[in-house]
Amino acid sequence: MTLEQLRIFLAVAERQHVTRAAEALNLTQSAVSAAVSALEARHGVRFFDRVGRRIVLTETGEAFMAEARAVLDRAETAEMVLEDLAREPRGRLRVHASQTVASYWLPPRLIALREMHPGIELRLTVSNTTQVADAVQEGGADLGLVEGAVAHGDLHRQVVARDRLVLVMATDHPWAGRDAVPLAGLAAQNWILREPGSGTRSEFETWMAGQGLSVAGLPLALELPSNEAVLNAVAASQCLAALSQRAVARPAAAGWIRTLPLPGAERPFSLLTNPQRYRTRAQQALIGILTDEILTDEGFAAGIP
Repeated sequence: MTLEQLRIFLAVAERQHVTRAAEALNLTQSAVSAAVSALEARHGVRFFDRVGRRIVLTETGEAFMAEARAVLDRAETAEMVLEDLAREPRGRLRVHASQTVASYWLPPRLIALREMHPGIELRLTVSNTTQVADAVQEGGADLGLVEGAVAHGDLHRQVVARDRLVLVMATDHPWAGRDAVPLAGLAAQNWILREPGSGTRSEFETWMAGQGLSVAGLPLALELPSNEAVLNAVAASQCLAALSQRAVARPAAAGWIRTLPLPGAERPFSLLTNPQRYRTRAQQALIGILTDEILTDEGFAAGIP
């Protein structure tokens, strides 16, 4: 069994299509088919069934995918260790970040990393908090950045910045002229919320519980998978939403929406690392920037995103 055979098998399994896998790997279709067939023949197994003009994974193929990914992850880690022996940080750095962090806090830090260490190949993936934590846990990400609580107790979590939730509404909403949130009226309003699994959603649920309320009891108009989608929907409706102050600072300053502070709704931005995995110089370089006092949150107290 070779690493190349594993890469080819995974490419076919993920796409369930030989031709597309061959194109992605820049190989001929016959080379891809031969590699998979050789692996099956050597071990007396069958990874795929042909159904009409399609191929589908067998139970054996599905079970083998996780093992193949794990082997390739270890091989990539070994390669990173060798690359890391160089004096200058370089090589691949996979960062997964939740939406609010990736959109409103992380970009200047990534620019700083690029300027300081141009040899680092940065790969950023944006997803929700739960997905980020899963990626760090499983080895799909070297570093994770989230704004919500995570259930992975074996990950190392370090606070790198602060944020707060605010109530968001259209400029013509009846509450738009108020100075404070009428807590008793929250359950009577219609709501647009981020999807379950997002840090913003989990932090709002925690805040509501602290008020003796439940998100499950709110009249829910929509659940949307991005801050921008929530903002646009709120601006065009009489619904309320809870979003990061960082996400709404510019639209609010432009007079496009109105916001009210949610008392006690502060939350941290956290760096997630897996203590069981090797930490490369590239990872250490970005961690140093993320925790640098010069680039942290001096302006946040003044409302600067």
